[in-house]
Amino acid sequence: MKTPIVEIDGDEMTRVLWAVIKEKLLLPFIDLKTEYYDLGLTNRDNTNDEVTVKSAQAIIKYGVGVKCATITSNAARQKEYNLKNLLPSPNATIRAILDGTVFRKPIQISRVKPSVNTWKAPIVIGRHAYGDVYKAAEMEIDGPGKVELVYTKIDGTVRRIKLADFEVYTSGVVQGMHNYDESIKSFARACFLYAIAEKIPLWFATKDTISKIYDGRFKTIFNEIYETEFKEKCAAAGVQYYYTLIDDAVARVVKGEGGFLWACKNYDGDVQSDMIASATGSLAMMTSVLVSPAGVFEYEAAHGTVQQHYYRWQKGEKTSTNPTALIFAWTGALAKRAELDNLDDLGQFAKQLEKATLDTIENGIMTGDLAKLSDPLPEKTLNSWDFIDMVAEQMKK
Repeated sequence: MKTPIVEIDGDEMTRVLWAVIKEKLLLPFIDLKTEYYDLGLTNRDNTNDEVTVKSAQAIIKYGVGVKCATITSNAARQKEYNLKNLLPSPNATIRAILDGTVFRKPIQISRVKPSVNTWKAPIVIGRHAYGDVYKAAEMEIDGPGKVELVYTKIDGTVRRIKLADFEVYTSGVVQGMHNYDESIKSFARACFLYAIAEKIPLWFATKDTISKIYDGRFKTIFNEIYETEFKEKCAAAGVQYYYTLIDDAVARVVKGEGGFLWACKNYDGDVQSDMIASATGSLAMMTSVLVSPAGVFEYEAAHGTVQQHYYRWQKGEKTSTNPTALIFAWTGALAKRAELDNLDDLGQFAKQLEKATLDTIENGIMTGDLAKLSDPLPEKTLNSWDFIDMVAEQMKK
């Protein structure tokens, strides 16, 4: 390696397996160079989350990062870890700094058939990484009155519209969402760039018939970016751009063959990525890459920290946690580093490690989550450590 990858460590069971993957599958084979950041919950709390910001800035500097799963703190976690503060999602912080879009793609194997029997190729979810309910302002209403949206321009001009009357019904909740044109443009550009690179069709879906201004803005910007920046590039790459309503997209997805990028607004992407992962097989068989329109990449597993397995591991049990998505986070980052630095051997290693992992599973050697779904039933169901050892043996072959 010439240039380091930004390595971002995480929490709980994924942190444990992160170290094992490095020890057994990376360090014996490659001259691994990383710039390390510990985003474990305790270290984020001790640094007042400065470590998260620094890790994102490092990804911008070096161009490629790889991230372990991390905990987003809540009241229960604050008590469990004795935290000073409730910190924001590290993923959200990094996405905002990188101005990136998250692309999630299932890792498919022949032994595990998708729940939707028409799917023949992976469906990639492109999730907008900013705004909507994730940046919303919310309020409880506890008496008669009215709620308005008020916009005060810098010159003092005021515009207001009524959101709801609370006169007959005098209690409830309200929410205000926002987004920025520049964020939507970055989302659109990242989606077109990904679709062209992968040579797959791009679908985009909203509900602009109901949300005529908010969702309508997304539709308009996507169309403008396509017409002015990507129409000719898409044609040259044989990539089709298709817009439809979100409900129509869902209906088409469950009857289609897959093999396309489905661009979704923030909440839609959050929900649909889990649906695609579960219907394809397992959350532990889903890759995730954050792509910045500036050409910066951060790879991670699509699943969480596997909290319950971690508690069992603390008691001395070796769990059967599937490390495939963690392995593929590393291979994705190494392959991108190889591409940017023209390191053919490193790129070949990344492909070989992915093949060794999938060959191990296809040979009937797998963790418990896939064993329940496998057809035929597996020859062996292994704990995570033994599975990683078997992948290492396959690599040596």
